[in-house]
Amino acid sequence: MKTWVPSDAVADVLSDMPGVECAVYDGTTPEPEGIGEVEVWVPPLIPVPDVPGTLARMTSLRLVQTVTAGVEPYRPHLPEGATLCNARGVHDAGTAEWAVGAMIAVLREFPEFTDAQRRGEWAYRHTAVLADSTVLIVGYGSIGAALERRLEGFEVEVVRVARTAREGVHGLAELPALLPRADVVVLLVPATPDTAGMVDAAFLGRMRDGAVLVNAARGGIVDTDALIAELKTGRLRAALDVTAPEPLPEGHPLWSAPGVLITPHVAGSTPASGRRMLRLIKAQLSRYLAGQELRNVITDSY
Repeated sequence: MKTWVPSDAVADVLSDMPGVECAVYDGTTPEPEGIGEVEVWVPPLIPVPDVPGTLARMTSLRLVQTVTAGVEPYRPHLPEGATLCNARGVHDAGTAEWAVGAMIAVLREFPEFTDAQRRGEWAYRHTAVLADSTVLIVGYGSIGAALERRLEGFEVEVVRVARTAREGVHGLAELPALLPRADVVVLLVPATPDTAGMVDAAFLGRMRDGAVLVNAARGGIVDTDALIAELKTGRLRAALDVTAPEPLPEGHPLWSAPGVLITPHVAGSTPASGRRMLRLIKAQLSRYLAGQELRNVITDSY
């Protein structure tokens, strides 16, 4: 079974599986031979240059197993007869940990104190605090649940929002009424046509004065110009692991906007994610070879 994988580490973990022939392709190296014979593709973290063209030439493809929770580069171009599975659960720990760290960093003004340290300035002042605040999680899936577990010791109220309402979780239709309650709004929704630009001027305008927007989802969910406008007034602050555009180009006004902490899409880039990704891929390939039901099958937009 010809399988394309994104790294030597993935090839190594599959090396003892009978009948699995791995070729490494990370999108930066020459494309391996035999693309028309590839039955299983594990794409790299950063999509290859031409995803639609690559998928169109994979005429034997039966399974695409991503190493990300998001599948937006692949879903619209999946060949007929192929199954798409994501890496739900792999990045939960890293992303949830980043979100906690980011909200604390912004509320306690760590970036400003770091700047003062570099200037040799003892800039004593009171700051905001996470304790006694309300954290609104928009997109309450496995990462949202992991985030809530990590917030349990911080004496906060967690409000959950998902696409569909269920016990203890509000539906998206209730979001406008919930936004004014939140001190911190964490975005964890997938990138879909419905979520593109959902955090627009109206969304931001409903957030309470002094609130923090934390985006650990996708940059396109936020209207960048609307966010910059709010940041410039000083009414809101933000922590962003993702941006639109991404990578954020040199000189972009978001770099110099006040009250924003930016990291370069690193929330899930941790050794823990790497270990869990290898375990998921091996378990998934074992199921595939045995004809068993696969995990994390994408049947809708995500």
